[in-house]
Amino acid sequence: MKQPIISRRDVLQGSTALAASSVFASVASAAPPASPVTPQLIEAAKKEGKVVFYTSIDLPVAERIAKAFEAKYPGIAVRVERTGAERVFQRIGQEYASRIYAVDVVNSSDAAHFIVWKREGILEPYLPEDVAKYYPVEHKDPDGTFATFRAWVCVIGYNTNMVKAEDAPKSYAELLDPKWTSKIVKAHPSYSGTIMTATYQMSRDLGWEYFEKLAKQKVMQVQSSADPPKKLALGERSVMADGNEYNMFVEKEKGSPVEIVYATEGSPLIVGPNALFKNAPNPNAARLFQSFCFSPEAQQLSSDIGGLRSLHPAVKEKPGRKPFGEIKKMKDDPAAVEKMSEQIKARYSKLFGV
Repeated sequence: MKQPIISRRDVLQGSTALAASSVFASVASAAPPASPVTPQLIEAAKKEGKVVFYTSIDLPVAERIAKAFEAKYPGIAVRVERTGAERVFQRIGQEYASRIYAVDVVNSSDAAHFIVWKREGILEPYLPEDVAKYYPVEHKDPDGTFATFRAWVCVIGYNTNMVKAEDAPKSYAELLDPKWTSKIVKAHPSYSGTIMTATYQMSRDLGWEYFEKLAKQKVMQVQSSADPPKKLALGERSVMADGNEYNMFVEKEKGSPVEIVYATEGSPLIVGPNALFKNAPNPNAARLFQSFCFSPEAQQLSSDIGGLRSLHPAVKEKPGRKPFGEIKKMKDDPAAVEKMSEQIKARYSKLFGV
C-alpha cells in the first residue's frame, strides 16, 4: 500500500495548480449529505470511549471545549494534544509515514495544511449538520472534508502602561520608526501557522522590503503567535508587531494593560479549519466531536473563553470587541501559502533568525 507523502517539499514538487485555487475550492464537488447527531452515533462513540484531538488552539481553550464535550457525552474522553500548527503538521506527517494512526480530529491555524491532507486523500469527508445549514460557502470545503472552526486576525498591540494611545503605532509602516528600536516583540512563521499566513499576506501586500527594515529594529523573536501578547502584558516589550487578536482579548479581559491596533494597511486574516482522518482510530467519536465543535454551544464557548471569531450565526460576541465585519482585512490565500511556505520560512529566518 502506497503511503501518503505529506511533506511540504514533496507537495511543491508536484502539481502547482493548487496555487491558483482557494483552500475551499474544488474542481469536482462531491460533498456528503449533512450528518445530524443521532442516538446511534452517540452509542457507537461511547463504545470507542475516547477521541484524540491534535490542535494549535491555546491549551486552556481546547481543554474547555474538551471538558464541555465530555460533560455532554459522559463516557467519552478527549485527549488534547496541543502544539504549534507547523509542529502539528510535522507530527502527523511523521506518524503517517510510519503508519501510526493516532489522531482522530485536527485543527490547525495554517489552512494550507488541509490542502495537503486533502490532496493526499487522508481526510474523511464528513459534514456536520450545523456546517451544512449555517456556514458560508467560503468557509466550508465543497467536498466536505473540512470547515472553518475558528477565524481571527493578526494584530499590532501595545502596553498601555508604557505607551500612550496617541503615541501608539497605527500601521505597520509606523513600526519602522526608530523610536521603536528594541521595543518590539514578534512571532515566527516556522512555528506558528498564524504567523506563516500573516507573513505571506504582508509580504504580498507590503513587500519583503518591509520585513528587511523591520528586522533592523532589534526585534525580540518568539515562537507562537500567543507569545507576543503575553510578553506585552508582562511589560517585556512595549509594542508587538504581530500576535493573535484572541489572546489580546483574553489579556484585556483579565485586566492586563494591553490594547489592540488594527493596522491601517489591513490586518492579516487567519482561518483555522477542523477535519477528521480516514484512518482515525476512533471514527465514531471523531464524528461526534467534529459535530460538537461546530455546534452553537462549542462555538459560543470558543468566542467567550478564547476570544475567537465564529462563523456560526447563533454566536453572540462579547460587548467591547470590534465587530469582525468592521475590520479592514488582508485577503487570505492558503493555496499560495502552501506553495511558498518553504521560501517564506527560509527568507524570514535569514532576516530574523531561527
